[in-house]
Amino acid sequence: MLRASLTNVDGILHLAGVNRSDDDELFMDNVSVARDLTTALAGTKATASIVFANSIQSGSESPFGRSKQSAARLLAAWCHKSGVPFADVHLPNLFGEHGRPNYNSVVATFCHTLARGDAPGIIVDRELPLLHVQDAVDAMVDLIEQRASGSFRPEGCAMSVSALLRKLEGFRDLQATGEIPDTSKPFDRSLYNTYRSFCFPDRYPIYPTPRSDDRGDLFEGVKAYGGQSQVFSSSTHPGVTRGNHFHRRKIERFIVLQGSAVISLRRLFFQDVVRFEVSGDRPALVDMPTMWTHSITNTGRSDLMTLFWTDEVFQPAKPDTFTEPVAIPDRVA
Repeated sequence: MLRASLTNVDGILHLAGVNRSDDDELFMDNVSVARDLTTALAGTKATASIVFANSIQSGSESPFGRSKQSAARLLAAWCHKSGVPFADVHLPNLFGEHGRPNYNSVVATFCHTLARGDAPGIIVDRELPLLHVQDAVDAMVDLIEQRASGSFRPEGCAMSVSALLRKLEGFRDLQATGEIPDTSKPFDRSLYNTYRSFCFPDRYPIYPTPRSDDRGDLFEGVKAYGGQSQVFSSSTHPGVTRGNHFHRRKIERFIVLQGSAVISLRRLFFQDVVRFEVSGDRPALVDMPTMWTHSITNTGRSDLMTLFWTDEVFQPAKPDTFTEPVAIPDRVA
């Protein structure tokens, strides 16, 4: 099956590997995966370039570090012999949405703990180079398209464990009231999107505190501390659905001002749909998590009025909007 999947491909992104196992098994498994790939390629006479997701731990005395170095050498030797490009990418500490806590990423562990209302502890405070996993993938895809060869080290953002915790604690405090932190720096935006993923869906909707007097009612829909902003509104006829798309990086907020609706969301590659019933009678703040496809449907008998806020000005050439249905036919009603 591996050989068949490699036929007529232009590039291969090698992400497979083992990082938790018995020391001897870990070493052998990572080398075996690389050997299986080159064996399958030899059978197809393919000329695809290979980009290998290596690690900054490669070459260290740990079993993982030795196994990654050995796998890279095996791949490099085969590519040199076959005359095809080989890019050896030494990745720093990766983090991203829905990472597994208490495993490899302190970011995931801290986000998970804070979102649950607990207090994380620091065992060793040291500086870490942190890189969002989407940035890592973008960099590796670029190398495939360039048919690049050589050793590459995507730069991460250097941050101490204690500084990371302080920043995430700030996100927690703001998110609890619906406020948006300063996301003008791409790294902070990626880190905030990662924290938000651990708050969803349990921490939503957020109901702002209304301020009422004899003139009427007032509530704060968006309170952001930095970065771009764009606000727009829409009217939606009864029974009509808007959306059915997802964003990779954009922060987006829905606020129903008039009428009633259901906001539906589904995490990519998963089946379950999360639904929020919202109404202009009690305005609610619902943020769309990145990598979740989402839609809003008018469930009332009159037009629905919705306010939308995003943290970036819309760019037609780079809309960060990808079509994907929320409902999966025959699986989700």
